[in-house]
Amino acid sequence: MRPDLHAKLTEWRRHLHANPELSLQEKQTAAFVAEKLTEMGIPFVAGVGGHGLVATISRGASENSVGLRADMDALPITELTGLAHASRNPGVMHACGHDGHTVSLLGAAALLLEDRSWSGTVHLVFQPAEEGYGGAPSMIADGLFERFPMARIFGFHNWPGIAAGTVAVHDGVVMASGGRVTLTIDGHPGHAGMPHLTRDPLVAAGHLIVALQTIVSRDLDPLDTAVLSLCTIEGGTAANQIAGQVVIRGTLRNHRPAVRDSIVASLERISAGIAAALGVTITPEFTTGPQPVINTPAEAAMARQAVERAGLPLRRDVAPSMAGEDFAFYLQHRPGAFVWVGNGALREGAELHGPKYDFNDDILPAASRWMAEIAKTALAAN
Repeated sequence: MRPDLHAKLTEWRRHLHANPELSLQEKQTAAFVAEKLTEMGIPFVAGVGGHGLVATISRGASENSVGLRADMDALPITELTGLAHASRNPGVMHACGHDGHTVSLLGAAALLLEDRSWSGTVHLVFQPAEEGYGGAPSMIADGLFERFPMARIFGFHNWPGIAAGTVAVHDGVVMASGGRVTLTIDGHPGHAGMPHLTRDPLVAAGHLIVALQTIVSRDLDPLDTAVLSLCTIEGGTAANQIAGQVVIRGTLRNHRPAVRDSIVASLERISAGIAAALGVTITPEFTTGPQPVINTPAEAAMARQAVERAGLPLRRDVAPSMAGEDFAFYLQHRPGAFVWVGNGALREGAELHGPKYDFNDDILPAASRWMAEIAKTALAAN
């Protein structure tokens, strides 16, 4: 990549990092992307599935087509990096690198425009609301694949802990299915000095949190993989009153539907037992998220070819992650592959979703090159 293009992409990435927007609120981010596409002379359609955009580059007589996807939303996390380009939006930050994904796709567009060697159609999918708010299914429901025909679709995620610019390509499972868990505990409120007249949902919550940790460790086959993380707890409004209700929220992640069903059954059984023992009511609710991200074999092979053609280091020995990705929804409709591009050494607090995280601008050339190369590889293979 030319140094001037890398410098421009770095400037764009830091602008987006400083101006993050939450899922479903990416209006200014989408406007920034639209502005850069217009400057490059690339036609696009805005408002696809919310704040999503789809840009199209076509060349030559080939009718072959491919999709490249990047996500645009940020997270409700307070940034602690202290960087000059740190978030200016209090309580919101690009803690997962979607700013870098968006700019890498713009970089791939620039590289594809400069390269006259390919023929076909490349659709650039700039997706909103990846962080659990239905961005991918919204774009699909808005006719993504009908309005912008593509035979295959590809994407990437930056990955702290993998050497900067190294690309990891998985055969099969890449990331886990995701689901939200909500546990509502209803008791009987009352005076903190007369607990015998109450049914304390906070005590029940303590027992429930501890007991649920036994599901993965004791109910699940050790050869299977799952994570049940309880991440928030809300209850009570006064220090001298036993609350009437406590709500616990978290996530459930796994690589196989049968594992999810087993965990849900255990969670319901444990909830019912603790409710009966402590005289409260526990209502578990589950919201199913994306299925596991599973690369299709032919497209994983193409992804590896693109790594080699881009002159980047390749790894095939990286284990799948228990994080989720709604790229899985696209793979339910089209074959494709999702790869990881190394973000560099893992630092405490700078993990994905960490308050000290920042996308590594040094990998913008690698990510952009891989996306351009996978587009050309897929078009040539159709």
